[in-house]
Amino acid sequence: MVVTVRALVVAAAAVAAVALFLAAERERAARETRLAAEAGRVAADYGATLLGAVKGAIETSGLVGAIGFCKEQAPAIAAEQSQRTGWRIARTSLKPRNPASAPDDFERAAMADFAARIAQGEAVAAQMRSATVETAEGPLFRFVKAIPTGEPCLACHGATLKPDVAAALKQLYPEDTATGFKAGDMRGVFTLARRP
Repeated sequence: MVVTVRALVVAAAAVAAVALFLAAERERAARETRLAAEAGRVAADYGATLLGAVKGAIETSGLVGAIGFCKEQAPAIAAEQSQRTGWRIARTSLKPRNPASAPDDFERAAMADFAARIAQGEAVAAQMRSATVETAEGPLFRFVKAIPTGEPCLACHGATLKPDVAAALKQLYPEDTATGFKAGDMRGVFTLARRP
């Protein structure tokens, strides 16, 4: 069998191309792992900050006052944390309180997958998904993490609400669908994004 120089060059180029592809894939996987870990920390910090602020509002203003606080201050807290961290931070749900925070396709698909896993016995708090998606502006790293419904959340998100709470929700959120939850349910997700 005679091997020509041209055949050797083609074979070497093919091997080099595969090696470059594999190196790029390893680099991409490492970057996504790093971004997912960072996003998880940012989501945890945001969740703790928001929960602390809501608990403080309940203590100082009661449940009805805390509803107004959430409407005004929760977006401000997300904006401040987004500015500080460089991540776009928000919350969404399949049952949003405000239709403006309804999920996009990526978030909806993640929550549907989470719901199926939770139905199979997986923990709500363990549910997260991340991926780099292509957008018109270029690649965007996305991260979503499930929010478990805690006992304190039920005062405004549970199946049975006090009349003054129900009235305040109806006034501030006329299209509210974020009730009927039980402790341990997936309330929604923290959703984060940034350019990789």
